[in-house]
Amino acid sequence: MLFNVDENLPVEVATVLRNAGQEAKTVSEQNLSGWGDKSLIALRKSENPVLVTLDSDFSNIRAYPPQEHNGIIVLKLRNQGKKNIVHIFRVALSVIDLEAVSGYLWIIEEDAIRVRGPEKKE
Repeated sequence: MLFNVDENLPVEVATVLRNAGQEAKTVSEQNLSGWGDKSLIALRKSENPVLVTLDSDFSNIRAYPPQEHNGIIVLKLRNQGKKNIVHIFRVALSVIDLEAVSGYLWIIEEDAIRVRGPEKKE
């Protein structure tokens, strides 16, 4: 599975994915830094990666319907320090491996994971 790590996340998130055997690219590795949300999501639809981001705009299912994407993972963390982000993502990755990501919006918080999509509701 291909993951695209947004520029608002530490590059270590991509390292966590790679160490788990996943393919991961960062926005900066793709020379896409500074692109707007709409442009990035359009490009991502053609490449079909799972987007991993801190940008809560992507949790708006009206603007970004989960079933139209290969998967969106939004980290909504109170503590957005690099160490906390990497730790929470590493813990959440064990659950992500077990569940379908494609067509779903995953919202990861410090103490909960919510999944939205065609068959799952909050």
